[in-house]
Amino acid sequence: MGNCPIRIMWGWESAPWPANSIVGLRARWSDHIWKSYPMASEDGMSESGSAMATNGDRLRERLDPFFSAVEGVLIGQRRLLDRLLIGLLTDGHVLLEGVPGLAKTLAVRTVARALHLKFQRIQFTPDLLPADVVGTQIYNPRNGEFTVKPGPVFANMVLADEINRAPAKVQSALLEAMAERQVTIGDGTFPLPRPFFVLATQNPIEQEGTYPLPEAQVDRFMLKVLLDYPTRADELIILDRMGGLNATTDIAPVLSPEELEGLRQATDAVYVDAKVKNYLVDVIRATRHPAEYGLDLGGLIQLGASTRATIALHRAAKGHAFLSGRGYVTPEDVKAMAPDVLRHRLVISFEAEAEDLRPDNLVKQILDRLPVP
Repeated sequence: MGNCPIRIMWGWESAPWPANSIVGLRARWSDHIWKSYPMASEDGMSESGSAMATNGDRLRERLDPFFSAVEGVLIGQRRLLDRLLIGLLTDGHVLLEGVPGLAKTLAVRTVARALHLKFQRIQFTPDLLPADVVGTQIYNPRNGEFTVKPGPVFANMVLADEINRAPAKVQSALLEAMAERQVTIGDGTFPLPRPFFVLATQNPIEQEGTYPLPEAQVDRFMLKVLLDYPTRADELIILDRMGGLNATTDIAPVLSPEELEGLRQATDAVYVDAKVKNYLVDVIRATRHPAEYGLDLGGLIQLGASTRATIALHRAAKGHAFLSGRGYVTPEDVKAMAPDVLRHRLVISFEAEAEDLRPDNLVKQILDRLPVP
């Protein structure tokens, strides 16, 4: 079968897919993506289409200096950078988990420095109060009125460092901010700056002085990214760059808010075919009703993924496709992002813990056994 032209966000490509496949039929592209861009003629692209392709290429090229700048500080952490960028591009919050000393805080701070966005860091401690996060009302004796003192959550990028060191009432203070992009102080509701991202870190090994995140809080995080030790080669590079007293982690901003917003809009316009959507929903539903999909996971999953997980996986797959240089989502994008989206949302049973099974093991079984369109 001959090649079929594919209209993606930043131009035309050719691929050996039949006309009735996921990407083979131009007429099946979402109307809201292309309604302002006339289709190209058989002889070539229209003026608007050429401008769109040029703009998409220009936006994607802006990611190269971003990665170069950040990777000058973070060695061997490209997967982490991809996940952080997917969260930024798809309006999702990210939870980082790893043992101490793996540069979790440094990663978030470096990404923030690379962007022209307001950045605030909150060090979560056992004696922290909700007002220390969202703000409070202060009485002014001169006029007898209360004035609002905004907290550090009023920023574009908020680093919640060691979030599991604060009690549940403080962790819950972020619920409204993360879900609705607003906070309530006294009898007033105040919108947060846009864009707004919460990037949190937590230490999985310490038990003393830590508080598990409540389920409602965990579900607000779009992704949970696990960090592991660097390779031997990467650790040698880290030693060479950071072993001296004069080592620096400062970088100059490389992306403006306008460019970031353009990247976010381009990511949102990535096409998802109905077959891929059905596969995505089946992955989520298989965590709730595994028997319906012929999966022998009975008694291992106590609580499956929520509907918020469906939306998160959809957005994350689009972000992964965009970073992979495609204007359409494939099942492989869904598979790549499913562990990061689901590992913190599945509540496993005592039977699973007794068999030394973790959420990642169960997600892998679901992805391996579900039929792929």
